[in-house]
Amino acid sequence: MRRQMLVAAAVMAALTAVPTLSYAQGRGRDPEADQRKQQEEAAKKRKQKEEWGDNQAPLQALRNAGPCPFVKSLYDAARFVEFKEAREASANVAWSGEIQGISAGCSYKDDQPIQVQMEVLFEMGKGPQATGRQKTYRYWVAVTDRNKAVLAKETFELPVTFPEGEDRVYVTENIGNITIPRASVTTSGSNFEILIGFDVTPQMAAFNREGKRFRLNVGQASNTPNP
Repeated sequence: MRRQMLVAAAVMAALTAVPTLSYAQGRGRDPEADQRKQQEEAAKKRKQKEEWGDNQAPLQALRNAGPCPFVKSLYDAARFVEFKEAREASANVAWSGEIQGISAGCSYKDDQPIQVQMEVLFEMGKGPQATGRQKTYRYWVAVTDRNKAVLAKETFELPVTFPEGEDRVYVTENIGNITIPRASVTTSGSNFEILIGFDVTPQMAAFNREGKRFRLNVGQASNTPNP
């Protein structure tokens, strides 16, 4: 959806730039020729508008009955930092991970359930204490209601292989088929939230909750966490 919108925006920008460009290049020329050219451009724009209008008509059926659920990462579980011997220092980091971005879309109408699709961007890191080049991370996706009660939760495994000599890997996960039943036609997506986070230990959650953070330069050691 985002790519289609950007392409459409680019086309619109190009079309609106044409009259300005034609006007700038036409200075000092025959005014009647300029007028004819402007009329031709206007006719082209009307034709394109009509064609675009026909293409947009089928999209009406994709309109939702209401807003989509709010999708976000849980702060306590948005990062994964594993330390050797549980000692919090950058030199002791084995593996790390962070949820860098989430995009989501939904569709529903009448009394149909809400169908949600998500795309999640992860950044994974290999620290000084990592052994090997492979690590299997675990993350979960949960659906909650407005009162924060968990309605459903599922955990996924994310195996990652770091290329030789690389300490960072970006992974995109596409999560589809998230179906949320609705009690009635008046139940909208705003009644629900979708949360995502790493499967972290209580120590990792406390590390995140306290806002501790390392600027991980794996070739450099520092014993003081940066806030």
